[in-house]
Amino acid sequence: MNLHDMTTEPEYLLDHLRYRATTSLLHQYRVGIHDGPGDCIFILESMRDKNLRHTHDFKHCFTGFYDEETYGQSFKATTAANYREIITRLTSELEGRTVVSREVGELVLTRQLHTLIHLNVLVADILDAESTTKSTKPRPKKSNEAVISALSNLSIVHCQEKLSLDDIISNSFDQKTAVSDYLALCCSESVILQHMGNGWYFSRPELIPDEKGRILPWLADKYINTSIFELIHNMATGAATWDYMHRLLQILAEKPDDKIASTILFKEASNVAHLEFCRVQKVFKSYATLGTGTKYFKRVSGKYDNRFAQVLLKQDPELLTRENPQLSYVLRLCSPGIDVTNALPWIKKLDDIYRLHPIERSEVHDGVLDAFGDLAVIVSFVENLSATVTLPPKNARRGQIYALRLKHLLGELEPLKHEVDLSKFAVPMDNLLEPGMTEAAIDALDQFTAERMGTRTGLLYQDLVDDCVSRVQIHYEKQKDRVAQIGKKPPKIFEDPACETMGPDILIQQRRQQDKTRPTNVSPYNLTQVNTEFAQAGTVELPWVFKVNENTAQVFSAMFAKSEARGSVSWISFETAMVDLGFSVISKFGSVYTFSPAVKDVGRNKSITFHRPHKSEIEGWKLVMFASRLKRIYGWNEQSFKVM
Repeated sequence: MNLHDMTTEPEYLLDHLRYRATTSLLHQYRVGIHDGPGDCIFILESMRDKNLRHTHDFKHCFTGFYDEETYGQSFKATTAANYREIITRLTSELEGRTVVSREVGELVLTRQLHTLIHLNVLVADILDAESTTKSTKPRPKKSNEAVISALSNLSIVHCQEKLSLDDIISNSFDQKTAVSDYLALCCSESVILQHMGNGWYFSRPELIPDEKGRILPWLADKYINTSIFELIHNMATGAATWDYMHRLLQILAEKPDDKIASTILFKEASNVAHLEFCRVQKVFKSYATLGTGTKYFKRVSGKYDNRFAQVLLKQDPELLTRENPQLSYVLRLCSPGIDVTNALPWIKKLDDIYRLHPIERSEVHDGVLDAFGDLAVIVSFVENLSATVTLPPKNARRGQIYALRLKHLLGELEPLKHEVDLSKFAVPMDNLLEPGMTEAAIDALDQFTAERMGTRTGLLYQDLVDDCVSRVQIHYEKQKDRVAQIGKKPPKIFEDPACETMGPDILIQQRRQQDKTRPTNVSPYNLTQVNTEFAQAGTVELPWVFKVNENTAQVFSAMFAKSEARGSVSWISFETAMVDLGFSVISKFGSVYTFSPAVKDVGRNKSITFHRPHKSEIEGWKLVMFASRLKRIYGWNEQSFKVM
């Protein structure tokens, strides 16, 4: 097939579609369209006339195409003598091409796979072009000028001073809120779920070649189901982890001079910080492998790291420092020896490159930039916390109350990602843009989780956090009583309480019983109630309307427009508009900015954090996310801003 034939003769494409869709692979192997040469003859002729070869020689290997049940199965002769014996025994099969060399067999299977993939994509694009219902939020052409300046005329504050514990608690709350918001938006906004789902789908570790150059098929419906499941649970894990960190620090603030409390809480907080770093580092690493980054990584076949295919660096990052410092620093942050305590220098170096060389930043995948921002948040948080309190090093034996229970929960969820079926709503992924499909997909995922786990997704993580906080407090009380009875100084370490493990059937039954007595709105992580929240937020009558200048009005008009084509807003325009409303802007690492209201009449006296987007332009799904978060936090909408 070629583009010219497909576009000039519609019957040509239709005939190929009909042939590939209605005949078996075995038939296509033997016979081509209109009784022409099949895939086997096509490959053999290409090898003869065009010197087509596979990258591997597959010495003494064969592939059989006997029937549909054993189609494409390969076998290998154990010795040279065994190879000659097979050649003699299978003479008729080799002449009839029901058995071929594995090189030929692999090329045939590759041709069939990629033909079906390309036809699948082509049909999806045709359906997209003709769709009248699918949500489309086009990305307008951006200015070629890099709009990055010192912004000296704005109230930008670079966060460098030592923070108090109250400030750090406030930061943990902001991050908890931000991650929870992202989860809620992902479950309610089709353009956001489709974009993030695609990013997760195409950055799967299975798409990285292993030590033999093999990758798994990149287009398969089951991987869409798995990707959405992993995406939602990864975001829920992040929200729960920051919630737990925030609550630990609140307990610490209530017992400022209690050495027993600080010993227990510091160890737990340190391990939770390491846990969060590992979570976001995994996402950062998966996006770093996209595009040209693939050649610097290899997948280890048959080995897994926390239930994900193990991916290793192929090259020492230091060797790239002179040639490509940006790539060198990215690979450093993917290295196994990097953790939350030693990543800071590399984050600073990479942040400097992105800040001082905007052209290089504009060439980076926006998934890398978003994940880099998440890395910077947890590393900066630990740096500030360590400057305020004495944070102990990571400990694999103590301070594992949350880590062990999260590990058990994720282990329970692991089999479900291979069994969940969202194909009615999310296959192909662009179906999520059709009206009602995102909501239906999330509801199906949530119901499936409830059936298999005993309760819905949000409650799994809420119960995890509540249980761990309760165990920390009980552990503290027991150790306090123990020290009082002994009458000695508190020891420097305390053993963790035992982590009881129960069978899955008992856990499921317990969760179902608990659901009968709990209120309906108990979890802030509920996946299927966010639409009601947003609808209610949209109907709240604001007590005032902001009188703003024309530029600020245009910014928020573009952000809150209800039309599909919202356009775009430059980052500098957004910052200027927020400052015009009375916000101060706190610049952090990794293009992370916190906007804090300097005045109280903005709807709510609460800070909000955003990542400066790719190429410093807010558009497409990012524009929807920004507007939705502002609406969620402050209750703003398109009618909230009038020109003075």
